[in-house]
Amino acid sequence: MKVFINKRIPEIGINMLKNEGLDIVFPENEDLSYDEWLQYCRNTDVILNVGSTFRYDKAFFDECPDIKAIALYSVGFDHVDIQEAVHRKIPIGNTPDVLSKATSDTAFLLMQSVARRAAYNFRKVKEGNWGPFDPMKALGQELYGKTIGIFGLGRIGFEMAKKSLSAFDMKVIYHNRHRNEEAEQVLNAEYVSFEELVRKSDVLSVHASFTPEQQHLFNRSVFKRMKPDAIFINTARGGFHNQKDLYDAIVSGEIWGAGLDVTNPEPIPEDDPILELSTVCVFPHIGSATIEARNGMARLAAENIIAFSKGQKMPHCANPEIYS
Repeated sequence: MKVFINKRIPEIGINMLKNEGLDIVFPENEDLSYDEWLQYCRNTDVILNVGSTFRYDKAFFDECPDIKAIALYSVGFDHVDIQEAVHRKIPIGNTPDVLSKATSDTAFLLMQSVARRAAYNFRKVKEGNWGPFDPMKALGQELYGKTIGIFGLGRIGFEMAKKSLSAFDMKVIYHNRHRNEEAEQVLNAEYVSFEELVRKSDVLSVHASFTPEQQHLFNRSVFKRMKPDAIFINTARGGFHNQKDLYDAIVSGEIWGAGLDVTNPEPIPEDDPILELSTVCVFPHIGSATIEARNGMARLAAENIIAFSKGQKMPHCANPEIYS
């Protein structure tokens, strides 16, 4: 069975596949055009997909009718038409759990960085612009006892809420499609409507799975209804927020600031004015960028492919209904 991997992943995953005798194909150049990518996909049985540059939609499946399975090197699968994959009986594997702590660490770091203007102050030091002591200049804010609002209280959101409660004794509120009884019991989390989440959160952190219907869910209208000292955190997908609206909301004082590990667009243009704001911190999508998390993702992706190659159900499957 031939497995196409579009980018190098940690050796733990590659070695697992090799030990099973699978034929692994890497591109000569990882910066593939769409047509080049399609050509590789047409000549393989299984894809181990790294990144979300191209979509797995009906047009793709029509072009590559011999694809039998796809293992994603990610938790998110918004770049895959799941219903089309179900229709064609193609299992889609993903990598849940192993990056929950790392990604929530990133959200937690962003929250603190924005609250204390860390990126702005670091930039001042690098520029030699430390300046004399000024008791009223570039003040941050403390997080103790404030309210953390989680949009999407799944595994990553749970870890973010747990950290916020433990470190800063923050009150946890959340909005989900479904109640999270474990969070309510363990974290004393309170389920609220979306409108309450927006109005009551001192920090609003996005951790939900993205769908096209949620494009620009967090827009100027929403930011206007937030607290003027609120912090917006997004480590999920850039599509959740309208970036110009976010900039305008911060500049106008409608909210305090923002911490982004995902941007809209992505990568963010280097001249985007939001990068100049003192209460904004932006990372280049590094939520899972730890040795432990990336090794875990490689292991889970390999487990999915190995199970499929043996005629077994993928253990980490985004569309398990195909096995019904």
